[in-house]
Amino acid sequence: MATLATLGTTSLLRFNKAETVKARPSSQLLGSLTSQLGGIKISYHLPHVAAPATPVSSPFSPALQPVARRICPFTGKKANKANHVSFSNHKTKKLQFVNLQYKKVWWEAGKRYVKLRLSTKALKTIEKNGLDAVAKKAGIDLRKE
Repeated sequence: MATLATLGTTSLLRFNKAETVKARPSSQLLGSLTSQLGGIKISYHLPHVAAPATPVSSPFSPALQPVARRICPFTGKKANKANHVSFSNHKTKKLQFVNLQYKKVWWEAGKRYVKLRLSTKALKTIEKNGLDAVAKKAGIDLRKE
């Protein structure tokens, strides 16, 4: 029923299928065998069993897709908290968002266009200093995009 084989420093305990057993042993049975044997590797051999069944449910995928944050990756600009002040001097909280634009910018080192979401201030900085210099200063790797 069970055979013990020693290979170098590790021991291997192999169970052969008995004719009366038709299902795999439960995880509790294997867990108790592991704890009783103190670290010996256990394998269970089923020669006549087909490939394991595919899972019924699909792999986990979040219901909500992540939304792009309103932050410029090159300059770090983000929304500013401000007050909307009415004629009666009633103040209401509001956000002043960054002027983000989707732009295709020519990347000279990669000899291709790179599509970026950047602020208009970053666009002016890229025109002045070059895309490689600004990306290096911001710590952005353009090869993955």
